[in-house]
Amino acid sequence: MNEVKAIVKIKKGEGRALKSGGLWIYDNEIDEITGDFVDGDLVNVHDFDDFYLGCGYINTKSKITVRMMSRVKGQKVDLDFLKMRIRDAWEYRKKTVDTGSCRLIFGEADFLPGIVIDKFSDVLVVESLALGIDRMKMDILKLLQEVLAEDGIQIRGIYERSDAKVRLREGMERVKGFLSEPFDTKVEIVENGVKYKVDVAEGQKTGFFLDQKYNRAAIARLCKDARVLDCFTHTGSFALNAGLAGAKEVIGVDASELGVEQARENAQLNGLSDRVKFLCADIFDLLPEYEKQGDQFDVVILDPPAFTKSRSSVKNAVKGYREINRRGLQLVKEGGFLATCSCSHFMTPELFTETIGQAARSVKKRLRQVEYRTQAPDHPILWAADESYYLKFYIFQVLSDK
Repeated sequence: MNEVKAIVKIKKGEGRALKSGGLWIYDNEIDEITGDFVDGDLVNVHDFDDFYLGCGYINTKSKITVRMMSRVKGQKVDLDFLKMRIRDAWEYRKKTVDTGSCRLIFGEADFLPGIVIDKFSDVLVVESLALGIDRMKMDILKLLQEVLAEDGIQIRGIYERSDAKVRLREGMERVKGFLSEPFDTKVEIVENGVKYKVDVAEGQKTGFFLDQKYNRAAIARLCKDARVLDCFTHTGSFALNAGLAGAKEVIGVDASELGVEQARENAQLNGLSDRVKFLCADIFDLLPEYEKQGDQFDVVILDPPAFTKSRSSVKNAVKGYREINRRGLQLVKEGGFLATCSCSHFMTPELFTETIGQAARSVKKRLRQVEYRTQAPDHPILWAADESYYLKFYIFQVLSDK
């Protein structure tokens, strides 16, 4: 790593999030930048009175101008430092999750801001979202393989999925492709005893949503002998967990034909094609149809994509979440169960809870909370780094007044 030459000075009264444990410094919090640097370089960060706050990498093209790497004075961000961060992340996961397939590095929550690395069996998928960490990406991947090899885990291939739009805001191109010798990008994994083919090249994000791992397992005990509707099924994950748990009939619905095809393949892989069926349709059109027909289910699962990715669109998102929960509640049999979630960081837990309550009141349903959950522990929630907490997941029993 290059020697740190530049200093970023914070305005007086700014940097509150940083000082309470956050890792981001926004452009409007900066008073001045002195010394030589190019975007992507490491810089030292000082408070308005020259008090040392840490070091991070800079990108003046981004609203998040500095992302912090360390707060320890004199700490070199070199290969030994990166290996220490990576080993810490791996040791944490060995204690908290099934590591067969899991998120190995979760950006800011693992103190490696801007990079996500998922492990699908013996394949790694990397998503790099910021310029500074992008320059360290190959070193991080090499060191990660060394750390895994210490536990006898050999990685046979690496694929890059740095194709998110957010890279454009960093002044970077969207890229995807092999970072190793080419391999079959449909990778078989096992999670909660369910087999999946994960398409790391064409699937959403890095190919599969690992964050719902234990939430999928949580619905299992409700699904025995049940009729289940899984909305926004993606590649069939909740539906297949329901099927393996002994549901008598499962309908999984998604608007993506590719997702539905993959879900059908996954059902076949698990010997569930007779009881778990998939349908390509728009949920907002389909649920009113079911309602008109008087169709009802023992369990309804709502796992929509993020309806909002910014503060400015939260109001419209609330309408979407309210509508989908209202429709879902209407389709649950008396005494049946609704599992509902939001994966948008901007839909706060309080706002999501309030929105579900409004939906329930509008259709005269009473909700008895079974449990509230968040993302799996391999997507750790770092207190003070709010962006790491995004997934809210409720299970309710649905009742009418009587």
